Amino acid sequence: MTTVLKLDEKHYRSPAHAPSKPLIELRGVTKSYRSAQGMMQALRPLDFDIREQEFVAIVGPSGCGKSTLLKMVAGLEGISSGTMMLSGQPIRGPQKNVGIVFQSAVLLAWRNVLDNILLQAEMRHMPKREAREKAMNLIGMAGLTGFEEKYPWQLSGGMQQRVSICRALLHDPSVLLMDEPFGALDAMTRENMNMELQRIWLESKKTVLLITHSIPEAVFLSDRVLVMSERPGSIAAIYDIDLPRPRPLEVMATPAFLHYTKTIRAHFNAQGSLDDH
Repeated sequence: MTTVLKLDEKHYRSPAHAPSKPLIELRGVTKSYRSAQGMMQALRPLDFDIREQEFVAIVGPSGCGKSTLLKMVAGLEGISSGTMMLSGQPIRGPQKNVGIVFQSAVLLAWRNVLDNILLQAEMRHMPKREAREKAMNLIGMAGLTGFEEKYPWQLSGGMQQRVSICRALLHDPSVLLMDEPFGALDAMTRENMNMELQRIWLESKKTVLLITHSIPEAVFLSDRVLVMSERPGSIAAIYDIDLPRPRPLEVMATPAFLHYTKTIRAHFNAQGSLDDH
């Protein structure tokens, strides 16, 4: 089922965007596991597209298969049936054209900021001079200039995640996959990181797929929010988020924003589970 909110308040409507072609395509995609009790279905047939330079968030209850779906897009887990395409090619095995950011920044304690970012270059055998230049540009874009020689223990949680985002973008992937990247941060830091991520996305023009339990975070950041059902997960609804960009934090107090969050939250209230904060 696809649900699109239509709002009358013209003040909150964003300008029309030129249609772009799908970058990620799922058609009848399912996922099942073999267990002692037999085959267990994790994901029911999924059908949706993600367009180039689009920011899409997926929300759903714990255990519904959100992270499994992210790993399938990255090619880290295979699908059980259906077809999944990236840039027009079937996803079979780990994809080189994606960057991944996890809930933990996963930085190496003995490497400074610059060297943690350059770890991506070493793993992919990128030319050293080109990689260093890209890393310095990303450090500037992420607001980390002056921290190149700092070590992870000298950074706040939010700054560590910015380093993680830079590392994921170093090889210039077309898709950035993010699995609860700000879930471990306090509320104020998380809001600041949402602002930073929006700015980085607007500058980098990447396609982003974000997994989150936070409905306000999903609405604030996204062009579209996909709502998943309880396990076995399926797409219960898709909401177009028609708010202007760039979005200041103050947008969270507007009737339009509250309308979106209330409507999306109703899905979870109906299921009797909600992992939102």
